[in-house]
Amino acid sequence: MITGELKNRIDSLWTEFWTGGITNPLTVIEQITFLMYARMLDMAERRDERMSKVAGKSFKPRFTAEEQACRWETWRHYGAEEMLPHARDRVFVHFRRLAAEAGDNPFAEFMKDAQLMIQKPSLLVKAVAMIGDLPLERGDTKGDLYEYLLGKLTTAGINGQFRTPRHIIRMMVELMAPQPTDRICDPACGTAGFLIESYDYLLRKYSSPAGTHTEIVDGETVTLYSGDLLQEHREHVDTDMFHAFDFDATMLRIATMNLVMHGVAEPDVHYQDTLSQKFEERYPRAAKSGFDLILANPPFKGSLDEQDVAPDILRTVKTKKTELLFVALILRMLKVGGRSATIVPDGVLFGSSKAHVQLRKHLVEDNQLEAVISLPSGVFKPYAGVSTAIIIFSKGGKTDEVFFYDVQADGFSLDDKRQSIKNNDLPDVLAQWQQWCDRKAEITDRTQKAFSVPLVDIAAQNYDLSINRYKKQVHVAERHDDPRDILQRLKALENDIQKELAELEGML
Repeated sequence: MITGELKNRIDSLWTEFWTGGITNPLTVIEQITFLMYARMLDMAERRDERMSKVAGKSFKPRFTAEEQACRWETWRHYGAEEMLPHARDRVFVHFRRLAAEAGDNPFAEFMKDAQLMIQKPSLLVKAVAMIGDLPLERGDTKGDLYEYLLGKLTTAGINGQFRTPRHIIRMMVELMAPQPTDRICDPACGTAGFLIESYDYLLRKYSSPAGTHTEIVDGETVTLYSGDLLQEHREHVDTDMFHAFDFDATMLRIATMNLVMHGVAEPDVHYQDTLSQKFEERYPRAAKSGFDLILANPPFKGSLDEQDVAPDILRTVKTKKTELLFVALILRMLKVGGRSATIVPDGVLFGSSKAHVQLRKHLVEDNQLEAVISLPSGVFKPYAGVSTAIIIFSKGGKTDEVFFYDVQADGFSLDDKRQSIKNNDLPDVLAQWQQWCDRKAEITDRTQKAFSVPLVDIAAQNYDLSINRYKKQVHVAERHDDPRDILQRLKALENDIQKELAELEGML
């Protein structure tokens, strides 16, 4: 957790950008990300230099002899008039050189078009000073710090559609229970919220205490780690567990920094439209049968040119609708036995077009559809009021029955304010899901929020997956008084009114 003081620093930095003329929250975060990256590059360089002195091992420097002036600890002390042209013409050129080399730095790929948008020298000086005071060396804090920064996307009211509510992400991750050997992907990653929450879940469940010792090098204390979180699986976690794709370079920069700040050393993040034919050409292992787990909230209500969509996807479902194409894409990307939790608009569940029915039949008959969790329509407010659901499915296998849950409250009001409230079905979703998975209880009462439906019933409804198709409403018979009795009471009431009016008239 970050302290109130740190929050105040971030709020103050945000205000400085706003008053300095940069009002788009994505641009603000992008510029802060660039400056954080500059500082973290120098921190990593200094750490490797010290470790090299301790262990006597060489390393590949991030700065050439001519680029030493590009190191954060050098130029952050410049005056305002000197700092701005130096950052623009030297530091950002260094970023682009790293991108051209595209070495082992996970952030380098997205720096090739990096530009300094800060035009006021005084704003740059203030931003550099504030970022210099942030505790980026503390792994337990910097991830929370960056999450708080990303929260500004929502509070600013712009581009909030990139942010799936954190509590919904957390529930989806807990439903899927990632394993430390999994390869996890989000094909439309945004700020990488699903991957971050998966990493946090793994840390909570599989962490081992880290053994450390310190040494003094050049008068400074250097901490050396002999153990680590997720120690047994650390290399896999750092290099091959987390994979993300998006076709917005700004979001990819933010997603990559988000993962790095949380502790993933080399996340696999790529600029790519995953629905296009080029996806398979560039990333064949990812495009087909590459992942154990996919978590996604793909774009809704869009349409694409069929000419640009990968033929394999169109063979599964011939359509231009992105919400259908993404489900088919995810099925293609999963390994046999791989699983996914994906948010879809309700239209995917009950749409009557040939493509809708074709996709649902494929999910149910050729794969294992495990669950349909209906979410209340206000979950994505104030940005959208669309009704959505989470579908959980496995590639291959057989569907015998499907778990349904009708979420009526998620712990927040369902209006534009989204204020915290007591009513929250999400803990019960997890409890009922676990019971159903463990077969500890039969969930067949369709008048309840949670129930299961056998395949034969779903097939009989033309593979309609709308929860209202199967949930039984309990109707309580209303009892009303005899109309003649009501009429007599009205007459008596009218007589009393007339009597009191007559008494009032007499007094006048």
